[in-house]
Amino acid sequence: MVEDLINKTIGDVLDETASKYPDNDALVYVDRGLRYSYREFKEKCDQLAKGLMKLGVKKGDHVAIWAYNVPEWVLLQFATAKIGAVLVTVNIYYKAHELEYVLKQSDTTTLFLVQGFKDVNYVDTIYKVVPELKDCAPGELKCEKLPYLKNVVFIGEEKHPGMFTFNEVMEMGNKVSDEELKARQASLDPQDVINMQYTSGTTGFPKGVMLTHYNIVNNAYWVGKYQGMTPRDRLCIPVPFFHCFGCVMGTLASVVHGVTMVPIEIFDAGKVLEAVDKEKCTILYGVPTMFVRELNHPDFDKYDLSSLRTGIMAGAPCPVEVMKRVMEDMHAREMTIAYGLTEASPVITMTSRDDPIEKRVETVGKPMPYIEVKIVEPGTLKEVPPNTPGELVARGYNIMKGYYKMPEATAKAIENGWLHTKDLAKMDEDGYVYILGRVDDMIIRGGENVYPREIEEFLYTHPKIKEVQVVGVPHPEYGEEVAAFIQLKDGESATEEEIKEFCKKNIARYKVPKYIFFTNEWPMTASGKIQKFKLREIAKKLLEERKKKEEVVS
Repeated sequence: MVEDLINKTIGDVLDETASKYPDNDALVYVDRGLRYSYREFKEKCDQLAKGLMKLGVKKGDHVAIWAYNVPEWVLLQFATAKIGAVLVTVNIYYKAHELEYVLKQSDTTTLFLVQGFKDVNYVDTIYKVVPELKDCAPGELKCEKLPYLKNVVFIGEEKHPGMFTFNEVMEMGNKVSDEELKARQASLDPQDVINMQYTSGTTGFPKGVMLTHYNIVNNAYWVGKYQGMTPRDRLCIPVPFFHCFGCVMGTLASVVHGVTMVPIEIFDAGKVLEAVDKEKCTILYGVPTMFVRELNHPDFDKYDLSSLRTGIMAGAPCPVEVMKRVMEDMHAREMTIAYGLTEASPVITMTSRDDPIEKRVETVGKPMPYIEVKIVEPGTLKEVPPNTPGELVARGYNIMKGYYKMPEATAKAIENGWLHTKDLAKMDEDGYVYILGRVDDMIIRGGENVYPREIEEFLYTHPKIKEVQVVGVPHPEYGEEVAAFIQLKDGESATEEEIKEFCKKNIARYKVPKYIFFTNEWPMTASGKIQKFKLREIAKKLLEERKKKEEVVS
């Protein structure tokens, strides 16, 4: 007997879990020595929710967070949900151009940010995007370019011009009563949009995927159920919160099932192994690249991973040898594979804990309860026979409300309730789904989706470039890497380094082409379309030649 779907808001789910398991660990950060019980976690989330209300955040307002996996991220996820504000998750790799686009397109009213990540200083970046911030009092921002943006909140101790600190917002919560928060929470509907994540399409412009409480609470429930989650489990989360993998399958699934969350702020294989050992984690998440790095860590044998039982590997195909080692050397015998996309909240299919190893590496499992899947002729809803490649389409409670302010793109993506995934797949007679590639040419680099069109559009802004085509080429560590074929304007010359530097200053690191090839001609179809599959073949050949030359030199 399959249970009914859950018709509750995220805030109500948290309250219920906190009342059932008040003394269980809710959130643990090993390297910070931070440990909240579910009672304390709920209190912190309520305090922040009241602070947001005092800040003037209304139901339906968009609140963006630009941060890696810090504790404040998790508090904000549940605090915004309690007051009906929509959490806009910003990719930590974004730079000025992308941040401005997302803040503008999403109509964000309040932005939370950390100091920075890797080579990007977020504080400098926000001042670059919103110079008015330096000269205004916190909460009184007036920016012509971003008319909705009123508040910027810094996650940290330092005071920055025009910004509140996170602690100041927490303290503001003292000026709002518990009754006011309860009334706000009671006014919410599970069908309200509560989460917005940006995903690029082939158009090259990121689209805000609108997800409801109902979408993600239920997906989180089933993802946890498939792993056999119970309040005795402890989940290590090294995947980023700004993706559904982190904030739906990770934090939200934990709260739905009363599981302890053990996040890793920034992925580091050693820190993952240490957290699993110290906190006796029973569940571990990651993309295959992460598991490979953990298995190959020089101190791997020093850590006790015998507490591990299950987890999810997703984001890219899993090599059979990696799965074998995860099951044997890491003791995670019930490791599962999940497949989905942000527009589907995110999981559509998943393997079960007792599926044979072949099914766990060759397939992405079967459709989950209440989700219909069929394989169709691409671009249509005409079903193809079993074991025949086609486009995977899905329908169910998990399909997004749509793309924010993009009705045409929404209508294109969802047909009669069916979401077109643009993924090529086949389904066998037993209902197992095999992912074969992509209908379009998306590149998956280390679990990050990279959309060639977006990089092409950006490269066209370079004054020397006449024409550009971006393709994915195989890479041993990341699965795929980005390669750009460039035709320069007549009389111009440029170096690979010059193009890469131009990219590094303006777009996220993972989108910067690793390989640049200059060309004067394109492989064309009879109708004059450039054949990307031929470019991929050419790139492979050129890289092999380059490797041989390097070997000869060395």
